[in-house]
Amino acid sequence: MASFEADGDATTYDLRGLKCPLPVLKTRRRLRDLPAGARLMVLTSDPLAVIDIPHLCREDGHALFGSAALPDAAGHRFLIAKATDAREADGTD
Repeated sequence: MASFEADGDATTYDLRGLKCPLPVLKTRRRLRDLPAGARLMVLTSDPLAVIDIPHLCREDGHALFGSAALPDAAGHRFLIAKATDAREADGTD
């Protein structure tokens, strides 16, 4: 998977220090506020985020470009592109 550390087009959303389910809930809300195709870099220290964030992307149709551990075992980062799909826009399946 390509490196995504310096994606200048992505908005960074730092959720480190929050515990499940807050990182995924806040990520979903933030994505709803972004225009279709926008990129969001999510930083989290919650170990369950490695399961929850990819699941959110699959469930809502967002593209997960990559995930990687943060330096010094400080958590994880995820690069997401907001879906252009109507099912995400109205919150239905």
